[in-house]
Amino acid sequence: MPDRFERTRMLLGEAAMDRLARSRVAVFGLGGVGGYAVEALARSGVGALDLIDSDSVAFSNLNRQILATEATVGMDKVAAAAARVASINPECRVRTYRLFYLPGEGGYDFAGCDYVADAVDTVTAKLALAEAALAEGIPIISAMGTGNKLDPSRLRVSDISATSVCPLARVMRKELRKRGIDRLKVVWSPEEPIVPEPPTGEVPPEGRRAIPGSTAFVPAAAGLLMASQIVRDLIGKDR
Repeated sequence: MPDRFERTRMLLGEAAMDRLARSRVAVFGLGGVGGYAVEALARSGVGALDLIDSDSVAFSNLNRQILATEATVGMDKVAAAAARVASINPECRVRTYRLFYLPGEGGYDFAGCDYVADAVDTVTAKLALAEAALAEGIPIISAMGTGNKLDPSRLRVSDISATSVCPLARVMRKELRKRGIDRLKVVWSPEEPIVPEPPTGEVPPEGRRAIPGSTAFVPAAAGLLMASQIVRDLIGKDR
């Protein structure tokens, strides 16, 4: 039988691929960053994915989100993501949660999760995910700001203590310290953000003061970098 992951198996080996097949990754936020993270995780042989997002695909997502096509505009993002994963690897076990994760509101059970990918937009949700992952002893990687930036080559992975320039990372560092959290693995960029022109007639979503500009390449590269780190962390002992 043909092996859809043959080219990956050539690099990682049998034990690592078995580990990925037995792993469950929860991806919170299925936009520009999270959608590409899901894509790469599914194509890498991760055996189970929990997909969490409360939003639907919008026409304005077409410039940067891999889940956004003319055919998916208006669909729940979790439904569009589940269908895409099934088209890549039907054996991947997918659970969908149409919700916005907030502390104390429940809706997602972290039991059985091996890794958390935080690709949500709001500080409140990011902090809640960091606290939940720490409490459950689950590794987490969190995406910092990718909007208003043009150079994907500046992206990197580090602890949040090493970040600079990024306004979101600055706020997160401060709020994490208040909660006694001194470490968080993040994808971030030291590129100075551009001040965008405001869109015509569009209102910022709840929790956001302004709508950021975004490209097809910076969020995508951040999602791929996030998935790369997750895969390498999961297979660290088996590679």
